[in-house]
Amino acid sequence: MTVTEHTPQLTAPASRGGCPFDPPPAYERAREESPVTRVQLWDDSPCWLITRHEDVRTVLGDRRFSADARRPGFPFLSAARKRLPRGRPSFIGMDDPGHARMRRMLTAEFMVKKVESMRPDVRRITDDLLDRMTATGRTADLVGEFALPLPSLVICRLLGVPYEDHEFFQSRSAVLLNVRSSPEALAAAQGEVSQYLTDLAKLKRSSPDDGIISRLMERGELSVEEVAGMGFLLLVAGHETTANMTALSVLALLRRPDQLALLRDDPSLIKGAVEELLRYLSIVHNGLARTATEDVTVGGRTIRAGEGVLCLLNTANRDEEVFPSGDGLDVGRDARRHIAFGFGVHQCLGQPLARLELQVALEAVLRRLPGLRLAVPFEDIRFRTDMIVYGVHGLPVAW
Repeated sequence: MTVTEHTPQLTAPASRGGCPFDPPPAYERAREESPVTRVQLWDDSPCWLITRHEDVRTVLGDRRFSADARRPGFPFLSAARKRLPRGRPSFIGMDDPGHARMRRMLTAEFMVKKVESMRPDVRRITDDLLDRMTATGRTADLVGEFALPLPSLVICRLLGVPYEDHEFFQSRSAVLLNVRSSPEALAAAQGEVSQYLTDLAKLKRSSPDDGIISRLMERGELSVEEVAGMGFLLLVAGHETTANMTALSVLALLRRPDQLALLRDDPSLIKGAVEELLRYLSIVHNGLARTATEDVTVGGRTIRAGEGVLCLLNTANRDEEVFPSGDGLDVGRDARRHIAFGFGVHQCLGQPLARLELQVALEAVLRRLPGLRLAVPFEDIRFRTDMIVYGVHGLPVAW
């Protein structure tokens, strides 16, 4: 790195504050006082922290910032992640033109019109899960019995992955997303999921179906390993993010009964409320990592080639310049300018599906469980402060 200035004692990841829905207070202060600022990582190496909406969009939209973790200076959030073996990255960790080439192969799968055609199926899956959950009593863990199975079932069907193997990939996903996992555990989990998907991709050659993995194999443009890598990304991201957004959204609404009442009284607000919840909760709490490939000026600060950058989506989505009273939840707000799915060429490919699943899930929960409430004190809820994707480990509810 070429940083020569004094690096302040602001660390990443930072400690959380009192409200578990809010970004760490140190990050919020940084946004107000110095929106492009230096932080120290776990190994005392410096990194730039980008906290303001405009600046985050600037960095994520600028191709002079690389998403390739193999570049020197890339900011890793733990020693284990830095030591993780890095072969050919999935396209989320590529730069163009390789990134664009591979992403184009999936674009049609997640077009809004195609995803919208899935709404009846997603509704059926949602209702089936709620039927089972409510048939066994008056209490349940909303994460284990609803929020996690819903996107898992959907992404398995979309990819052509047998759902009966869901416990296998969910257990490995938990290891991969845990910031405290050891290098050995991370490498083992990554290797096991990669091998599973490699074997599955090979199987699709002789037993094709209508899933994405099978269609990618039929195209013949990618190696088996590349198809497995794309399947890996879609499988892990496709269930973990939506599952945690669903549970966290329900919890946030239970904590704001006035907002919950608005949605129950007027279900037409659901689509807009999903955008507001995405903004307010922004479950990628540790930032999106990039490395500058050239000297770039952002927010009046010069970021040198080879220096790492963390773009904080959660502080950007609370920026008062863009979202007045942004620290509050307002389901009537026009939150369409949020960047919970990222920005630029790497913004989330599956966002139409995530939106659909969240809309259907929240509408069904509010409609079918009018007496929904927490079954434990709020203080007993375990938040995923140890995970890359934020949320709750469990959500005991009653109705």
